[in-house]
Amino acid sequence: MARPIPNATRYNLKDNDFIVSKTDLKGKITYCNQIFIELAKYSEDELIGAPHNIVRHPDMPRIIYKLLWSRVQSKDEIFAYVKNLSKDGAYYWVYANVTASLDTNGTIIGYYSVRRKPNEEAVRIMGDLYAKLLEVESSGGMEASGRYLDELLRDKGLSYDEFIAQIQG
Repeated sequence: MARPIPNATRYNLKDNDFIVSKTDLKGKITYCNQIFIELAKYSEDELIGAPHNIVRHPDMPRIIYKLLWSRVQSKDEIFAYVKNLSKDGAYYWVYANVTASLDTNGTIIGYYSVRRKPNEEAVRIMGDLYAKLLEVESSGGMEASGRYLDELLRDKGLSYDEFIAQIQG
């Protein structure tokens, strides 16, 4: 399936909307709720079994996904701002919480994500930050963008989690 070409149309979650999806260990979608289907503009059949990155927007820096996967594979939850790409080329921002799904023995059996409407000021802040991270990534690779993010957080005196919580409000 060809990747959609991004356009300037933005979809917005309603205040009480929650997007829910589950994936297997390889990131293939095993469950998605109706709001996810509606925003992504794919049918449920197109989404189930597809890699979750089917909705990855090219404005998202790779370092954010590296951080996300590192955290959830260590059984730590993460909150992140994500710009997603719909099948029709539109985009939508979410404030995501991603966790590992564990069996009764504590073994990771998949991943679970709940996304909600982000704070608009946070979207502006993260949009600018992601643009800078992409710029650094394009010239120096993912490691350079990781260093940039680490330095930014160090300068603010905040951990990643503290920064994300602070801008969500």
